[in-house]
Amino acid sequence: MTVDTIYAPSTAVGGAIALIRVSGPLCPTIAREMLDRDVSKTPRMLRFVHMLDGEKVLDDGMACFLPGKGTYTGEDMLELSCHGGSRTVARLLERLSRTGARPAEPGEFTKRAFLNGKMDLSEAEAVMDVVSARAEESLKAALEQLHGKLSERIGGIEELLIDSLSAIDAAVDYPDEVEEDVSLALPESLQKARREINALIDEGRQGRVLREGVYVALVGRPNVGKSSLLNALIGTDRAIVTDLPGTTRDTLDEETSFFGVPVRLVDTAGIRDSGDLVEKIGIDRAKAALDRADVVVLLLDGTQALTEEDEQLLALTAGKNRLILRSKGDLLQTDDAFGELSVSAKTGDGLDELKRRIVALSGAREGAAITNERHIKALENARDALHHAQNADELTLAATDIREALHHLGAITGRDVDATVIDRIFSRFCVGK
Repeated sequence: MTVDTIYAPSTAVGGAIALIRVSGPLCPTIAREMLDRDVSKTPRMLRFVHMLDGEKVLDDGMACFLPGKGTYTGEDMLELSCHGGSRTVARLLERLSRTGARPAEPGEFTKRAFLNGKMDLSEAEAVMDVVSARAEESLKAALEQLHGKLSERIGGIEELLIDSLSAIDAAVDYPDEVEEDVSLALPESLQKARREINALIDEGRQGRVLREGVYVALVGRPNVGKSSLLNALIGTDRAIVTDLPGTTRDTLDEETSFFGVPVRLVDTAGIRDSGDLVEKIGIDRAKAALDRADVVVLLLDGTQALTEEDEQLLALTAGKNRLILRSKGDLLQTDDAFGELSVSAKTGDGLDELKRRIVALSGAREGAAITNERHIKALENARDALHHAQNADELTLAATDIREALHHLGAITGRDVDATVIDRIFSRFCVGK
């Protein structure tokens, strides 16, 4: 099969330096044609070069030729470090287009790394998670997946199931000798595999927030201090704060992180009965945010007794993953027994404890091997297949179900996955990665 040579900038254009990557069989030819020295003769060495269009110098920079299977993509690669101005990069890309190479599609460098056996599919997906990580714990989880933590655990489960299949095959071939032993041992083997899968699924539900962020809805009646709290938590005056009830007319989202965990804070309109059409739309959106939230922070005015609106919100949020908060803690005269925590947006008292409790309520798990919804779904399918195998009346039927479980596990690592799924995964990558 003929492999195209591809190219793309791998850094944002407009900085001091830009990196252009080229991958494919034309790399040595491009090095000879575009550079004033043939860096393909000195592989893995970074050399100062003039980048040329015929005799015209397009830019001065650095170039490195990387041969063969030891590269990121598993192909010959050429990396050009040039000045980062948009015009300079455009000139070099236009010159590359006349060498027979073509622009890379989104994620195509990593896709080639996967197809050439440099990494499995879960590791390839982790590349984009590393790039897009918004907080320290998110980055740690992505790096562990990139370094094969998930692949190792999936491999252990696959070994259990392959051993079970081998035993079933032996029982079919020699029924008088080993069938009874296999029938007795199989349930425990399958149960062990299911336990491992269930553990990964549980981690996935807890680890998902490391990838997607904890969605936190700040709710309460008007003028209890939601906007002041949002500003205090993110450290800037993002939300408008006044003494007038109903100032916040729509949801206001802001991204931050608490103790390395990504958090999306949503300041909602005060929930109350209102005849104002615009305010009513904001209240409807507040209720939608409430339904979506991983964690609900219900604010009660710490300087006032509970109102009827407070009582309604307590009922509305009952059963949610909820933290009841007394606002305006600097104005409290007594330690009101109602509510779980007092905070002051003005002085900052209680904010660190609030952040800790939000992270705890989110279920975010440090070191989770699973953070990807696609992986969780594949594991659930594998678990269901093993449930059928455990209840199969015959060993041959159990074998069919075990093979189905292996198929779903293979979809995680890419050992057994449809090409359309691969294309869909890499289409979400940025160009140049």
